[in-house]
Amino acid sequence: MARAFLFVLDSFGIGGAADAADFGDAGSDTFGHIAAACAAGHGDRAGLRAGPLDLPHMMALGLGRAAAIAGGRQPARGEASGFYGAAQEISSGKDTPSVHW
Repeated sequence: MARAFLFVLDSFGIGGAADAADFGDAGSDTFGHIAAACAAGHGDRAGLRAGPLDLPHMMALGLGRAAAIAGGRQPARGEASGFYGAAQEISSGKDTPSVHW
């Protein structure tokens, strides 16, 4: 029997919405900012973690490729072992009732 795992990372923040500046959120990209901070050593904690963000399984499933798409960039070449995607709201709003519902 085949199995499927669905990871919904709602509000995780990969890339940024086209209208982000309209709501004071220009440059939003939680995943990208966390990765950059780790690469710069800001996430290093003695005895806990050090170095760049390392998410080998999520990246292999397509997280990096989805982040590239959401950020308006071309995904890296190579294959992902899972299906991936990125969504953007079509309603004009920032709050949960107008966007997520």
